[in-house]
Amino acid sequence: MTRPATTAPAPASRLSAALHLRPTGFGLAFLILILLTLIGCVNYGLSLGYGLTFLLGGVWVITAAQAMRAARSLTLTVRPSGSAHAGQDAPLTVQAQASGDSGTLEIRLHAQGRELRAALHVPAGGAAMNVAFPTAVRGPLTLSVQASALDRLGLWRAALPAPPAPLTLLVWPAPERPVPPVPVRAAPGVGGEGLRGPGDEEFAGLRPYQPGDSPRQVSWRHVARTGQLLTRETDAARGHATDLHWQDAPGDPEARASRLSAWAQHLSALGTPFALTLPATHLKAASGEAHLHATLNALATVDPLPAAPVPARGAARLVSHAATLVTQATPPTLLALAVTLAPGALRQPVWITLPVALLLAHALARVQPRPGRTLTPLPVWLLALLAVGGAAALIATQGTLLGRDAGTAFLGLLIALKTAESRSPRDGRILILLGLFMTSTHYFYSQGPLAALHTLLSAAFLLAAAPAWIAPAPRDSAGPEMAEPARPATLTFPLRDSLLRAGHLLILAAPLALVLFVLFPRPAGPLWQLPVRGQATTGLSNEISAGEYSNLAQNSAVAFRADFQGALPRPEERYWRGPVYEEYDGRTWRQVRVPGGTPSVDVTGPPLNYTLTLEPSGNPWLLALDVPLSVPDGAFLTTAFQAVTPRPVTTRRRVELQSRAARLGVQEDPDRLAFDLQLPAGQNPRAVALAARWRNLSPQARVQAGLELLRTGGFTYTLTPPLLPEQDRVDAFLFSSRQGFCEHYASAFAVLMRAAGLSARVVGGYQGGEQNGPYLIVRQQDAHAWTEIWLPGQGWVRVDPTAVVAPARVSAGLNTALTRPQAAAPAAPGTLKRLQLRLDAIQNRWNDLVVDYDGGRQSDLLTRAGLSGVGSTPYLLLLPTLIALTLLPALLLARRRARPTDPASRALHDLSVRLHLPRAPGETPTAYMTRAATQHPHLHAALQDVLNAYHAARYAPHPTPDTLTRLRQAVRRVRR
Repeated sequence: MTRPATTAPAPASRLSAALHLRPTGFGLAFLILILLTLIGCVNYGLSLGYGLTFLLGGVWVITAAQAMRAARSLTLTVRPSGSAHAGQDAPLTVQAQASGDSGTLEIRLHAQGRELRAALHVPAGGAAMNVAFPTAVRGPLTLSVQASALDRLGLWRAALPAPPAPLTLLVWPAPERPVPPVPVRAAPGVGGEGLRGPGDEEFAGLRPYQPGDSPRQVSWRHVARTGQLLTRETDAARGHATDLHWQDAPGDPEARASRLSAWAQHLSALGTPFALTLPATHLKAASGEAHLHATLNALATVDPLPAAPVPARGAARLVSHAATLVTQATPPTLLALAVTLAPGALRQPVWITLPVALLLAHALARVQPRPGRTLTPLPVWLLALLAVGGAAALIATQGTLLGRDAGTAFLGLLIALKTAESRSPRDGRILILLGLFMTSTHYFYSQGPLAALHTLLSAAFLLAAAPAWIAPAPRDSAGPEMAEPARPATLTFPLRDSLLRAGHLLILAAPLALVLFVLFPRPAGPLWQLPVRGQATTGLSNEISAGEYSNLAQNSAVAFRADFQGALPRPEERYWRGPVYEEYDGRTWRQVRVPGGTPSVDVTGPPLNYTLTLEPSGNPWLLALDVPLSVPDGAFLTTAFQAVTPRPVTTRRRVELQSRAARLGVQEDPDRLAFDLQLPAGQNPRAVALAARWRNLSPQARVQAGLELLRTGGFTYTLTPPLLPEQDRVDAFLFSSRQGFCEHYASAFAVLMRAAGLSARVVGGYQGGEQNGPYLIVRQQDAHAWTEIWLPGQGWVRVDPTAVVAPARVSAGLNTALTRPQAAAPAAPGTLKRLQLRLDAIQNRWNDLVVDYDGGRQSDLLTRAGLSGVGSTPYLLLLPTLIALTLLPALLLARRRARPTDPASRALHDLSVRLHLPRAPGETPTAYMTRAATQHPHLHAALQDVLNAYHAARYAPHPTPDTLTRLRQAVRRVRR
């Protein structure tokens, strides 16, 4: 291959300046992911999800600035690195230099309908790689060079301008194989007169140095004078030479060129001199590598030149890194996915977790096989069977694939199946996006500090794995069809360094995420929601059936937290009112809409203001202290004084309530009172007969008679009572088992009171609460049921029959009541319990500041800040201003990182910025100062001072900090 001066490969293919920025395909998919997670946050009120979404959005914006900065600091050179015959790959060297850590270089070479693509990570100082472009026919091959700078994640592409002149390579004709007999024809001058060839008798001249030349042949005098390596050539008299003619080769021009190429290479290998006569060119007899190159160059350009074949549509050749990328990028990606999917193992069935773990392990073993053992990819039919089987099993156990539990479990299974069939960089990027989407789904279960920390960690691992799918890590050798770095290195992906870069990127995006988290408009309602399903707990339900379960498991999950503006209510006042059950069929108490007007309310006490932070329950009840009088906008009070919201509590919700001591229903509708006297006919005859004997007593005495029965009848409070029969359940409980929990006692007492002629109903809710500083923690295990009896002149009066059997249930809580029913106060908390309460205080503060930040609180914040709410003129002016300010540190840091890390080199970089004169690749400081002094003659003395200070800082035997100080001062004295 010739390298004519007209191609000027180094300067002609150097790229810089004038940039065009646009997102890559991966960047567009990343943006779509951000939009999808934003919609999910709106739909489900995932406040912490907004934070993750805006953090990823900040990453998307900041990487654009990094891509632009990388492109501005990048200098690219493409040059031939060897020869090529037609049908072979032409070797090229791509060299990139950068003043800082500039991300990734993507280069595309086009010629003759073929395309070569290659990518290279460019660290500070630069990097190089060898590529091979496929050739088809002999002759000049003009390559169109297109280059782009990518950010580290590959989200943005900053296209660099085309070089001022294309890169032209000369492709030699393919030699005929096997070599036909060489014609016997002596060249002019046979007999030795004037004919010379390679030898060691006389000096023949100088030629450029070639690899393999002996150091003794190098003309070191010329090296010292010119800086170029030149080799001395010597020759000796030769006796004969072979004369090759164009007509000696039969056939068309391509066949002739191929045969002459074979003869020339054969004679050159033998050391035999030869001459060449072509239709328009004649080469005198000579030998050696230079003569062979001249011969092949002449044959490559002999007319007529062959037409390049038109490749079939879609047959453009693509240099692929797929095998290398899959090998090096799969392990960090699998590690990131394992971190992301880990929480699912704690909440999903083991028959989902086990296949996921096995699929991830198989994918890792497939790309890192043991010696002598190679794992084949799983067949498609098996992957499809696993997907269908997993979906069927989830539908059978969960009833749907659209719910929270089933949907997230199935998504985790699909991600694991995708790892088993991933074979290309495109598949790897899809895994990164799926992992980020899976990360956001964890907020369906928890939005606590630990969940936030885990999602940050997952996002960092996933972003750290993304660069591995762009360009291969260096390795020692390069195949014919793969772009590889020119310098030897290990194939191991630098996960630690990539994690640090991902962490820095997230830190840079954090200010923008914070501004958007605070100021981005929070919609008032969802667009749509998927059902949220949960397992049966000790929480509330729409109906109660005493004795339905023989074992009621305890659940310490938080139901809600209550923050009070003043003093906390006493334990006996902590009755959190929920559903009211008034219909009874002998087995089950149900909520019904009882006809009648609104009962009266006579306030008797001061207001009690408090804020409830409700955990997701799927129920519409707002658990207010008796008696709620003020509810949030959109909620209402039923005629049974139950606070209800039309939209079920499917996400954590913060509501402000007000309660006051009051007499309820002193003026009550007679129809309701009559309804609350009804009992099923023929049920519980013994209990009805007993209560009928109390009808002659006063209403208050009837209540006391019922309580006395429970107090002295040998009843026991337990969560594991025996099963009750289908018929006469109250009789079986009162006169046989005498064991139960709150539902048994409330139901039996209400039946006794109705049989005694008093209107009665059962109220469900919570009782108690664990004090933790200024607020109460109410857990699901605090779910409770009591009765309300209507007494003339007093209205509905709360009576808790459970408190008669186990006073500790009210005064000390459930756990104490199970072991010490008569205790007056709970035991002092131990060290572990105090630690749990401290952590819950942190959780409550986190909820207050982050999780419960919704549209209402945003509106209050903007009003206090004087912005008049979302959409006002001050708001529209402030939002873009703050966004610009948050991006400023990232831009400044990117500019700073673009400077060299070496202090002396950084000083020269600062000088080139001052002069607006960048240094050329490989340009020495002395050559640069000479060029700068030529363009700015008045700075000759100042530039000489900089050069002297640089040499002192760089090459002094014992450099000191003063030498660097003098260098920086010399640079600052340079003024254009």
